[in-house]
Amino acid sequence: TGAWLRGDIVGLICARYLGAKTVVVPVSCNTAIELCGAFANVARTRIGSPYVIAGMQQAASGLDDGVVGFEANGGFLVGSRFTHQGKHLAPLPTRDAVLPALAVLAAAREANGKVSDLMKDLPKRYTASDRLQEFPVAASRQLIQELGNNAEALHHYLAPDQGLPTDCDTTDGLRITFDNGEIVHLRPSGNAPELRCYCEAATEQRAMQLVQTVLARIENQGNTD
Repeated sequence: TGAWLRGDIVGLICARYLGAKTVVVPVSCNTAIELCGAFANVARTRIGSPYVIAGMQQAASGLDDGVVGFEANGGFLVGSRFTHQGKHLAPLPTRDAVLPALAVLAAAREANGKVSDLMKDLPKRYTASDRLQEFPVAASRQLIQELGNNAEALHHYLAPDQGLPTDCDTTDGLRITFDNGEIVHLRPSGNAPELRCYCEAATEQRAMQLVQTVLARIENQGNTD
């Protein structure tokens, strides 16, 4: 059995294969995109393809080529023209699932290796996500506001094992980076009464553990209120 490549890692590999210079992604995507050093510029937006498209359009203003966007679900968007091995690729600012799949296979073939080999030189960053269903949007927003304004609450829900917060990103919900490099991101769902949690860590197991731990703390607190 093989290892599943998450959509943002597929997007990273595709963007690198095309020679992209500027990458626009939702804030929830893996930080390997910046850490790999393959791109001159990385812009992060709210979650959703309309925000990525708007970010690409802004980034492409005044640029002739090199702009792409992608999402964690694997959708890939081309914001400007590309030329690769003498072939031209026109802009396509709508989600494309075929291009990234072909690019990953082509990159592996040109490297005379396997798809899994394409991961070897990427930073060891892994993401996981899950949700609490039947969690009202108003309650999600209240929790996120409380965590953003209350260091004690933040420590209770998120930080006992992670260390000290070093960065707080409110682009879409609340995304906290801790001094050990781990990330916890909470946001209300945009289309359902759900609280979504995205975590990033140095191992896949740790990322999954973080998601489960954070959501369990929030759910248990709700049951005691």
